[in-house]
Amino acid sequence: MFHDRSPIYLQIADGIKNDVLSGALKEDEQVMSTNQYAAFYRINPATAAKGFAQLVDEGVLYKRRGIGMFVSPDARDKLRAVRRERFFAEVAEPMLDEARRVGIGIDEIIDYLGSRR
Repeated sequence: MFHDRSPIYLQIADGIKNDVLSGALKEDEQVMSTNQYAAFYRINPATAAKGFAQLVDEGVLYKRRGIGMFVSPDARDKLRAVRRERFFAEVAEPMLDEARRVGIGIDEIIDYLGSRR
């Protein structure tokens, strides 16, 4: 699971976010505890806890005292909104800039995308 050079706690957070976005984790569904997560992936529990804390801070997870961590009811919608903004900023805008440089018009892009469905 942990493969790139980013810190493991960020990879944990991103993995859980991806599970929420894909529907593998549903709203109000309980997630593994930090200790279970650490044991399963053979990582330091403090590292897992740091990833989970970030998710709580971002509103993706919430704590039920004495019970555990759960997916926030609006987590999927929040994550989709963030990813959509990032998509337009990091993918669409640079693509449009390059299209302008090479003389590709918006209509041509729309036609191309329509043919790729």
